[in-house]
Amino acid sequence: MKESILFWPVRLKGNTLYILDETLIPKRIVTIKVKNYKQAIRAVVDMKTRAFGQFLTVCYTFVLELKKTTLTSKEEQMALLKKIALAFNSSRPTFPFEEVTSMMLGFAQKVYMSTNFKEDFIKMIDGFLEKGIRQKRYDRACQAALLLKDGDVVLTHCHVSGEMSLIGEFCSLQKKRVKFFATETRPYFQGSRLTAWELKKSGLDVTLVPDNAVAKLMSDGDVTCVIVGSDRSAENGDFANKIGTYQIALLAKHFQIPFYVLAQPSKKLISGRDIPIEIREDDEILTFEGKRLSPRGAVAFYPGFDVVENNLVTQHINVDAN
Repeated sequence: MKESILFWPVRLKGNTLYILDETLIPKRIVTIKVKNYKQAIRAVVDMKTRAFGQFLTVCYTFVLELKKTTLTSKEEQMALLKKIALAFNSSRPTFPFEEVTSMMLGFAQKVYMSTNFKEDFIKMIDGFLEKGIRQKRYDRACQAALLLKDGDVVLTHCHVSGEMSLIGEFCSLQKKRVKFFATETRPYFQGSRLTAWELKKSGLDVTLVPDNAVAKLMSDGDVTCVIVGSDRSAENGDFANKIGTYQIALLAKHFQIPFYVLAQPSKKLISGRDIPIEIREDDEILTFEGKRLSPRGAVAFYPGFDVVENNLVTQHINVDAN
């Protein structure tokens, strides 16, 4: 099975974390070398990596800092892990950092009484990621592919870290031909730079469309289903994804088109009303690649995400990270 480089965009080698800079794709393939948790958080805040890449960054940063620390007592090492957790939790509001960091601290508690606390924690996280999460992502992509029929046309919005191309790969193995529409996903154009790019590199049929072309496509009968990712989920099935997902869900409901979400179960929040929505900086709308797009004095409003209610979702395709 072929994996896009975006499927696992963060890797730890020695005492360095290598983060794929997703803001430079498709122009260049560049990895950022991260040596400590502060640099890791900066990569997250600057959106050098997103979604699943952020999850990997958090997990690997705990391992990185513990590997290179000179602190000898497990009490000091545990305090370091708690410090890292607090720093990530304060970085971006919408991404569920506290869920990931609490999971990491939970793993640390499980091995805290070990005489080899440091080594056992690192080994546990490695196994959790490589044998657990990687396989669960494969399973989720396979589940999604099984929902598709030969000849289906999938609309997707934003980017789910290499999983959409994996869905296409599973469809090919199942002897099903599927096509994809990818929205641009403004203002970072993840759909254009990442989703369309990786689907094309995987040899899949993909058409790039403007964000505001979805109603036209659906009214013309050009879309048979929608598959999107999720940055954060609530216990009642509501979820948050890249801004623009909500309007696509409403349109899918109107045109009676199945709407699937690649999600992860969560019991930390009761409903979508409890999901904090990050408001990004004005310049991310007013400028592009350092060039101003709007008149001087204009202001912008850019919520990075919106919330889709559970009643708009046909099916949650879940992967349990616990």
